[in-house]
Amino acid sequence: MPKDIHPTSIVSSKAVIHDNVYIGPFCIVGDGVTIKDGTRLISNVIIDGDTVIGENCTIYPFTSIGLPPQDLTYKNEKTGVRIGNNNIIRENVTIHRGSVKGDGLTEIGDSNFIMAYVHIAHDCKIGNSIIMANVATLGGHVVVEDYAVIGGVVAIHQFTRIGAYSMVGGFSGVVQDVIPYMMASGERAKLYGPNAIGLKRRGFSEETINMLKRVYKVLFREKNTLQNAIQKIKKDFPQTEEIKKIIDFIEKSQRGICR
Repeated sequence: MPKDIHPTSIVSSKAVIHDNVYIGPFCIVGDGVTIKDGTRLISNVIIDGDTVIGENCTIYPFTSIGLPPQDLTYKNEKTGVRIGNNNIIRENVTIHRGSVKGDGLTEIGDSNFIMAYVHIAHDCKIGNSIIMANVATLGGHVVVEDYAVIGGVVAIHQFTRIGAYSMVGGFSGVVQDVIPYMMASGERAKLYGPNAIGLKRRGFSEETINMLKRVYKVLFREKNTLQNAIQKIKKDFPQTEEIKKIIDFIEKSQRGICR
């Protein structure tokens, strides 16, 4: 099907708009933008800069993507945004382009559900199949791994990582890394054990969930140093994909981990 652009919208002649794209009323699409097949801009959407939006995304009113980062050192360098396929981006979301202090790109994967008023700052790396509830806020350089769930009104500090299949409860402030498969919450977020309900919903077996509960106990409930706990887990537990992911995540942590 041909592209469908409402006459009230302003779309740069230098933008690349693929077939079967719908651009509704009062949208603005800048020079460097690429929008791929099947994506829909409902209305009042602004997309600017070196921004690529994948296939079959739906972007709701008053969202802005690709505007300059909220970084006082930014001097209009050429940086960008890359968004994958099948994403739902709801009202009033802001997604800023990268900065030269990072790798220059803010990146979002596939099949994410980004709810109203979410802010994704410069140089963030968002994986696949992630849910971000209303008013969740990511500082610059945050990494969110696949299948994580971030609750409403959550603030995540710059350079923090949120592990795969983890959950951050609403109204939380996160200043250290949340390890995969776990649940964190609180004004200064702390861990509350494995994200058992979320893991069940994603098809994890009872055996795996029980193993993760034992790993959590070794890491945080027994009187072990973190390094001793890791060595004990390497020695006493089967080295499954989940175990390896947790150990690798902890060993690569720069901000320290939520406990």
